[in-house]
Amino acid sequence: MDSHHDPFDGDEEAALRYAIALSLQDPNVPTSSSTVQNPIVLDDSGSEDGDLEDGPKCPPTPKKPTQLVNKNVRAPATSHSLPVSQTATSGIQPSGFSALGLDRKKMEEERLVRLNKRKAPHDDEVNERHPQRIKIDSQPEHNPLATMTGTSVHTESSSLPYPKGVVKKTWAYGYPRKDDIKIEEILQKDQLELAVLSSFQWDDEWLLSKIDIKKTKMVCIAFASSDNQKEEMRANVPRFCFPPMMPAGSMHSKLQLLKFPKYLRLVIPTGNLVPYDWGETGVMENMVFLIDLPIAKDSANRLNAFGQELCYFLKESGLEKGLIDSLLKPGRLYDAEPDVSINMFLCTQYDFSETNQYRFIHTIGQSHVGEAWQRTGYCGLGRAVKSLGLATTSEVELDFVVASLGSVNTDLTSAIYNATQGDNGLREYQKRTTSGGKKKGAQKPELSYHPDNFRIYFPSHETSGGTICLQSKWWDSPAFPRELVHDCKSVRPGLLMHTKILFVRHQYHDKSQTSWAYIGSANLSESAWGRLVKDRASGQPKLNCRNWECGVLIPMESEASKSGWETFEKRVPIPMIVPGEAYGKTNSKRPWLFLES
Repeated sequence: MDSHHDPFDGDEEAALRYAIALSLQDPNVPTSSSTVQNPIVLDDSGSEDGDLEDGPKCPPTPKKPTQLVNKNVRAPATSHSLPVSQTATSGIQPSGFSALGLDRKKMEEERLVRLNKRKAPHDDEVNERHPQRIKIDSQPEHNPLATMTGTSVHTESSSLPYPKGVVKKTWAYGYPRKDDIKIEEILQKDQLELAVLSSFQWDDEWLLSKIDIKKTKMVCIAFASSDNQKEEMRANVPRFCFPPMMPAGSMHSKLQLLKFPKYLRLVIPTGNLVPYDWGETGVMENMVFLIDLPIAKDSANRLNAFGQELCYFLKESGLEKGLIDSLLKPGRLYDAEPDVSINMFLCTQYDFSETNQYRFIHTIGQSHVGEAWQRTGYCGLGRAVKSLGLATTSEVELDFVVASLGSVNTDLTSAIYNATQGDNGLREYQKRTTSGGKKKGAQKPELSYHPDNFRIYFPSHETSGGTICLQSKWWDSPAFPRELVHDCKSVRPGLLMHTKILFVRHQYHDKSQTSWAYIGSANLSESAWGRLVKDRASGQPKLNCRNWECGVLIPMESEASKSGWETFEKRVPIPMIVPGEAYGKTNSKRPWLFLES
């Protein structure tokens, strides 16, 4: 076949969905009825990567089972998606939640009856809840993150499962349990009151087996291809929020805001809401950050940097103010006072002080001008690094584990590297725009880093089973930084990695500086991190971002006695074998090339 033929219109996430479908179909592994033998239909009449004329990308809705005739066109899918792709069907299909026949009106009536009967719990009732939660959370080894800043003020953080924040691997079927967590242990369905969920892929039948829809209010942040589809989806049991989309891009963020009686749980996973991303097929692993925020006892708190960026992300995504207020105000579901700001709820109802040590990192899928471009994408990453006092002028060591690679070039890798040093994006932008504005991808420019200091972990053909994707048209491009690519093998042998994690170290230069990690939804692509360009109207910088992404920046404990990978051992599990074979530099192997392997 033509190695330069691109049926995905340059969309690495669409290619990833297809690769997952190819590799994870296993008739010997039990799955829900919505995950068996459903083909993904692809449109092969697309344009090159970065074409903003194309429509937004979303997981397609499976059709009836068909035989795999041409691997360029059809493949068995492993998940049933809530949204309907524009290329998958010409009509509006009922979403999976409505197909299950759930009666929203009846459930709401039942919930109101329960709410009227609900009384404030006595101390003995609260104590009875704790053993159940402790039993759930004590199955994996529990090692909460050490406090790096001041403790919470006037809260009952000692009763929370994860008051300081923790990073864990996802559980995987057939593997020993160690520093891992199951989706059930996160959601705790018996106690969950409200869940705001965002995901790139959905298996609705599987998800509803993890959440008691009769007890728990659900808000899904998802993609819809038209206004008609939005109205159809809004009629279902979960409430929906539809972020504004660029002409091309993906609603790729993975975020869970979970409201329990005594605290708000913030969850940032690297996996989607499908069973294989949470280890239930025993072939895939992800990672997850979670922290429990207690109800604040002191309303004089001010919303910190983490809370401000979370609030900004939620507002920009289009989440209705009433829904955010209901999430953030304990004891009430919806119907919050309209004259009270979201920021007021955040700072007066839940104590965010334990997030002072972190930063919420996001990409908002829009064009950003004025001061807004500095808050999101790689510009926002650099701003967050600087705000935590982590900026440096010395060289840093980068190790970036990704689940897919798109049309990467050295403009992007330079911008990411600069951001990890605390740059807001202007260093690479000014260098690029003052050098004559050469055409993107024409040739490799002068690097802002030494190639030995930047490693991209991506599986070779011999390592991958097909869940990770890269096309030869990108890999073979003269602009692709192949010399940075190392083989990616999990420390849990046999597991495929869907993790997105960036490690930043000072191994060879300044051991006294603090290392840190990013965990989230963003792969290494321009769609995920944006591109800073000159606005034609104003002549000022403008950041174009296609995708919606989110993650968290986690500093390590600053210990002069430790260097290199040792600095991460207490806070962030290292999922891959390091340093990995540098097959891109030596040309000893080819990567897993999607559609060609």
